[in-house]
Order: sequence, then C-alpha cells, then structure tokens
Amino acid sequence: MKEIQGEEASQTQPNSDNGVVQEVMKLQSVQHLLEPVLEPLIRRVVKEEVEVALRKHLNNMKRNGGKDVNSTSRSLQLQFLNNLSLPVFTGTRIEAEECSAIKVAIVDSLTGQIVSSGLESSAKVEVVVLEGDFDGDERDNWTLEEFKNNIVREREGKKPLLAGDAFLTLTGGIGLVGEISFSDNSSWTRSRRFRLGARVVDGSDGTRVREAKTESFIVRDHRGELYKKHHPPSLSDEVWRLEKIGKDGAFHKRLSRENINCVKDFLTMLFIDPPRLRHILGTGMSAKMWEVTVEHARTCVLDKRMHLYCPPGSQQKSGVVFNIVGQVMGLLSECQYNTIDKLSETEKELLIICSTIRLKPKTW
Repeated sequence: MKEIQGEEASQTQPNSDNGVVQEVMKLQSVQHLLEPVLEPLIRRVVKEEVEVALRKHLNNMKRNGGKDVNSTSRSLQLQFLNNLSLPVFTGTRIEAEECSAIKVAIVDSLTGQIVSSGLESSAKVEVVVLEGDFDGDERDNWTLEEFKNNIVREREGKKPLLAGDAFLTLTGGIGLVGEISFSDNSSWTRSRRFRLGARVVDGSDGTRVREAKTESFIVRDHRGELYKKHHPPSLSDEVWRLEKIGKDGAFHKRLSRENINCVKDFLTMLFIDPPRLRHILGTGMSAKMWEVTVEHARTCVLDKRMHLYCPPGSQQKSGVVFNIVGQVMGLLSECQYNTIDKLSETEKELLIICSTIRLKPKTW
C-alpha cells in the first residue's frame, strides 16, 4: 500500500508543476497579445492629460498678464520719500517736514532704485487714509485685500475724511501730493491714529505694485492748533506759547499783571532780573518746570540789532552792549568793542551790575 501511495504522489507532483507552467505561458501569451493594443492607448491618454494641464497653465498666465513670469524678475512698490510734518490738525494742509510737499515714488523693491521709465513711471496714484495699527506681517508685507480692509472711511454723516485732491500722476517715477487735509480727527478709530497710504489705480501692466504707507500719527481738531506751543517761539509770540505756561492759566495771569505779555518781555526780564521773574511765577512753578520754560524761551531766534547803555559823561565812547532782549553781549571801551568772553572777571562783574540797572538802552 505504501508503495502504491508513493507512486501516486510521484505521478501527482509532475502534473502540478505542469499546470503552473501552463498558466505562466498563458499570461505571457495574453500580455504579448495586449501589449501592442494597450501601449498606444496609454501613451495617448497620458499625452492628452499633459496637454490639458499645459493649456490650463498657459491660460492662467494669460489671465494674469504674465504676472507669474514678471514677479520673479521684477518687484515694484510705492514709497513715501519724506516724513510728515507733525502735529497734524484737521482743516490744515498735510505737508512733509520743512513745509514741503509730500513725495511719492515707485521703486524697484529689489534694488531700491526709482523706476524712472516705462509704463509704471507715469502711473496714477491715489492717497488714502489707513488705520494707525496697520502694520503688515513681520517683514512688513501685506496682501491687496488686507490693504483695502484697513482703509478708513468717514464717519456716518460726516464729510469725506480726506479733503482735496487725493490723486496724483507720477512723472519719471515721482509725484507730489497736492492740497489735502483731514476733515475729522483720529480719536474715534480703534488705534486713535491714522496713516497715509498710497496705491496705484491706473498705469501698471498687470503686475501688482505694492502699496505705500507712512508712520502712524494723531490728527487733532483744528481748535487745538490755536493753543499749541511754537518751536521755536518768536519774539512777538504771546507768552503762553512757552512750555508750561497755559493760556489764561495761573502763570499767564501772573505774568500779565507784570506786563510780561510776549516772549520778548519774558526774555528781557530773564536776562535783566531773573530772580524777579522767578518770583513772579511763584512757587507753583517747580524747578523742573522753570528749566523747561527757560530752555524753550532761549530757543527763540533773535535779530541782529544791538543796544548800548552809556554812563553819563562817557560821550558814547564807553558803555555796555546788549542784544534786543537785554542780554549783555560785550563792553565798549574808548570805542573798542570786546565780547563778554574776552573780558576780565572785574569787567564781567561791572557788566552784571550795569545789566541790572533798569534803564532803556539807547540804540547803537
């Protein structure tokens, strides 16, 4: 029995191996038959998909005006070339420092150079008001949508926030902002501050020109300008234009009672009799406040006129030389003028005594 079973097993094994070989031969035959048919079909399908994807990409490039290509080679942005003159008041022309016009330019952000030729160099630009806390990201970048969302409009029932001509046209890549002013203060906004922004509205080839923005600033009502201090003050300014002296305040009233009404009066008293001036202001003015007020007054620009006090009998050959506010400038001795820094200590003491004599100086 065992021998018979062994014979049957030996006969079964070759039959199984033969079946596997036959299956492999059949698959090869099928593959051989299908390959000529499937390969062109697969190639055609892949080719069609690639062509569709390529057409979509080319169409997108056309719609963007070649933006994908240009953005890698050229990046443009607007830029304010000068700083605003502060403070800013409603109804007053917005200017740059030194009372100059605000300048806007279009620059290549990669090189920092002004774009002085080409379509963009003559673009039309609009000046807008932005929220004071609009900063962009850590690299000071923002999207067009973010810029639009931070534009501030006038309050309901109010006039347009920016009055005047808010549009300008660049010439050679640079433009000057015309007569513009704020019609409302900035106290009602979320940051209580404004920025000026600038954006291209016409004149680009489809490439986005990044907008410009100034530093943030406060806009106060015009009536606040009536009480602002002058830096530097002028001789004819009312005395309350000096720091720490408020209009119609206690110090102002004390000075007015002593006929110290303008900055010239204040400086004259300061140089002729400083202890008396300090007494007039009283103990309500601290030592620190006194220093601030005096320092501000000393920044006043004086004219070149000089005055001479001559003692009786000197025949105007000798005397003390003062400037227009009574500050001792030097000594005239036998028609020889010496500035105060060249005098001896004795001569300086004499000048101090003379400077306290309350006589009207005679114009030299």
